[in-house]
Amino acid sequence: MRLHRLDITAFGPFGGSQSVDFDALSAAGLFLLHGPTGAGKTSVLDAVCYALYGSVPGARQSGQGMNLRSDHAEPRTRTEVRLDLTVSGRRLEITRQPPWERPKLRGTGTTVDKAQTWLREYDATAGAWKDRSRSHQEIGEEITQLLGMSREQFCQVVLLPQGDFARFLRADAETRGRLLGRLFDTRRFADVEKRLAERRRATEARVREGDAALLADAHRMQQEAGDAMELPEPVPGDPGLADAVLGAAAVARATARERLTVAHCRLAAAETAHAETRRALDDVRELARLQGRFTEARRRAERLQERSGAHHEAQRRMERARKAEAVAPALELREAAEEEHRRATAAETRTRGLLPGSYADAGTAGLASAARRAAEELGGLDAARRAERRLAELTEERSGLDRQERADDDVLREAEGWLAEWDTTRAALQSRVDSAQEAATRAEQLAVQRDPMRRRLDAARTRDELAADLEDAQRRALAAGQRTLDARTHWLDLKEQRLTGIAAELAAHLIAGRPCAVCGATEHPAPARKVAGHVDRETEEQALAAYQRAEEQHTEDERRLGVVREALAAATAEAGDTPTAQLEEAAAELEQEYARARRDASVLHAAHEELRRAEREREQRLADRQQAAVRTASRLTRRETLEREQAQLEAELTKARGGSGSVAARAAQLERQVTLLTDAADAARTAEDAAQRLKDADARLADAAYRAGFDTPQAAAAALLDAAAHRELQHRLDAWQTEEAAVRAMLAEADAAAAAQRPPADPAAAERTAAAAEHRLREAASARDAAERCCAELDRLSLQAAQAVRRLAPLRAEHDRVARLAALTAGTSADNERKMRLESYVLAARLEQVAAAATARLQRMSSGRYTLVHSDDRSGRGRSGLGLHVVDAWTGRERDTATLSGGETFFASLALALGLADVVTDEAGGVRLDTLFIDEGFGSLDDQTLDEVLDVLDSLRERDRSVGIVSHVPDLRRRIHAQLEVVKGRSGSVLRERGV
Repeated sequence: MRLHRLDITAFGPFGGSQSVDFDALSAAGLFLLHGPTGAGKTSVLDAVCYALYGSVPGARQSGQGMNLRSDHAEPRTRTEVRLDLTVSGRRLEITRQPPWERPKLRGTGTTVDKAQTWLREYDATAGAWKDRSRSHQEIGEEITQLLGMSREQFCQVVLLPQGDFARFLRADAETRGRLLGRLFDTRRFADVEKRLAERRRATEARVREGDAALLADAHRMQQEAGDAMELPEPVPGDPGLADAVLGAAAVARATARERLTVAHCRLAAAETAHAETRRALDDVRELARLQGRFTEARRRAERLQERSGAHHEAQRRMERARKAEAVAPALELREAAEEEHRRATAAETRTRGLLPGSYADAGTAGLASAARRAAEELGGLDAARRAERRLAELTEERSGLDRQERADDDVLREAEGWLAEWDTTRAALQSRVDSAQEAATRAEQLAVQRDPMRRRLDAARTRDELAADLEDAQRRALAAGQRTLDARTHWLDLKEQRLTGIAAELAAHLIAGRPCAVCGATEHPAPARKVAGHVDRETEEQALAAYQRAEEQHTEDERRLGVVREALAAATAEAGDTPTAQLEEAAAELEQEYARARRDASVLHAAHEELRRAEREREQRLADRQQAAVRTASRLTRRETLEREQAQLEAELTKARGGSGSVAARAAQLERQVTLLTDAADAARTAEDAAQRLKDADARLADAAYRAGFDTPQAAAAALLDAAAHRELQHRLDAWQTEEAAVRAMLAEADAAAAAQRPPADPAAAERTAAAAEHRLREAASARDAAERCCAELDRLSLQAAQAVRRLAPLRAEHDRVARLAALTAGTSADNERKMRLESYVLAARLEQVAAAATARLQRMSSGRYTLVHSDDRSGRGRSGLGLHVVDAWTGRERDTATLSGGETFFASLALALGLADVVTDEAGGVRLDTLFIDEGFGSLDDQTLDEVLDVLDSLRERDRSVGIVSHVPDLRRRIHAQLEVVKGRSGSVLRERGV
């Protein structure tokens, strides 16, 4: 990281805008930042840190936001810090503005503006700055990533605070560990310790959970085995728990198998006794069933005897119904004939009512004859119907010919009228086409003239602007020349005055006892005194700088004047001497004429299309006129033919219509008459046939009733049964026969008759005996099942316990391994002899590197006397690894750093700070730190030690580093030529660069 430039506005003690050119200061490798106490030396370092991280170092962190603002700043001047630096090969510019309270733009009072941040990057290819981000968070993350250091590390490594390192040099191990932990970010090692401790607790919990599950299985086995298993009371985590559980499980399983054998024997005896009682119960139940069956048969026989009378009556009713079934077809036939006769008589009466009165008494033959005569007359009207339809077609065709004639007349009139105007229409359309074509040609000619006119007008306007700029540039150049001449005269006058009073300036540095720089004398009896109006070197240098600035401004104004003159000459050559207003008027007139020509030419295509459409319409109208004439000639011939045919058809139809209005009306009248006569004849014939069939059905019914044994047909009809009554009666007869057969069969059974002779059976006593045997069998089976379940459950739980033991083995091994590692990293293990935690061990290695890097510089600062060494000695609560001692080469003994004197402590802590900076830089990923700052502490050194310390700092230039020393020690101003002075005053501090 190399700093190039720092711009500060209204920050800390600086009321105005101040700039620091670090490139110029760093050219010498070593530069001094000095000034009186309270002037703001440390504020320059605060500005660098604030630009990078948005906050200031250490104890000054409370100075954030509006507290960073200078009390000397104008109310409307905003606080701003801008830093230009190169890091990781990228040239960046960071600008930060903290929140500030400003006066309101309108009205009274104040308002607070939010903080703002900008990040820009210089693009060497494009040669310009490019914006990258305006987000506080994004900029902070990118700067931290590029530097590879947090703000605390940056403040310890780049802004070396000597007081902090003096405390670090004398601190105890705990304090030293906290500082090193922040610098080297050893949180990951502390996280490793924490992670191992968490894993130890987790694996221990898993082992205890496994042991608890194993104990739960053991307790379940004990519940199953009862007094057959004795289980000790081991604690979860005990290594002997698995063997104790597996051994007790084996004993319980053996005892359970013995109990299962006894249960099997008892079950076999109970099954034998149960089978004997079941056989006895079956015998008693069979005897009771036979005795009950014989008794039930006797009761059913008695009930049949009581219902025998009703059964004989039902048999006689069924017999008469079977005889009546022979008469049923004749009855059905007679009923059908009677129904048909009623319908036919009603139909005949209805149809005769529709006929005229002349046919009321006509018979069937008369009605049929009248229907035939009407049908013959209707058939003779077919030809007349065709003639009537043809006459209608002829009339419609003549109407169509009339319509066509009228349409053709309209076409002819319209075509003749349009064609009479054709010559005039064509001439007008052609004139439009010619006019549009001329306008298009004129527009093309004007388009060629537009661009030159525009360029000339632009050049005229530029010419007028440059003429005004030329006068202003001439005035500026003359004024700058006069200012340059006045500044040079003022500088030469001051230089002459200074040369005159140089003796007084030399005498101001004379000290009694020290040789004079001019004559070498050590006594100075009468040194020259400054008189009024004496000019010192600083005043002369300020006048020279003012003259140089004036001369640079005069050169710049002369260059601008030449550029304006060249541009004015080029514009005049393009525009000529014509006034701009005249050119604008000519250009406007040209644009208007061009727009009119474009507008007139825009109708060219439409005019061409309209002319082509008119020509196509003329051709169409000529064709329409010719076709209309042809159709007119053909219509005359067709009309004569139609008139002759129409006269002939009308004569025929007059004869065929008779008294009706038309042939169709006459035909409809005859069709209705034929239909009515035919229907009446059919109805009369049907009624006669139905009456004959009814007479025949009566004769057959009387004959069938007599043969079936009935006196009258009515008696036969009364004896008939419908389907439901027949089924019900037949069902009663069938049920009687079935019951009678079943009773006879039951009374004829020999077993039932023999059983009835024996004493009554007692099934209840036999069932009680069988139930007792069954209860004993269930108890034996339950005991056997319980023994089997106990054995199966013990086998399952034993297998589950064995599997749990196998699963616990790697968990227990992992827990032992993790526990050893956790104890080792935590420093509590016996293997960790020095009781060092992992984080302390890493920090000890880093401290050893820091001590080695610091020793290389400490030996030069102390002329080879002192060496810093790292110590692993224990300190406080038995921990070790962060001790730091100094070895004195004069005595050859190692002693505590607290025994160093004030000056020795300073250069020892400085060497330690530089060594720590090198190690932290390497740890951060090799980011080059080309600019370092050392804050105070040099006042405690003697001249020789100060020279040695400065030699060490000057040697940093070998690594292309520049070191800024922050100090108010006067002797450093003589030794370090490149200086940045902070001058304080009532209106705020200012920065001055010297020797660069």
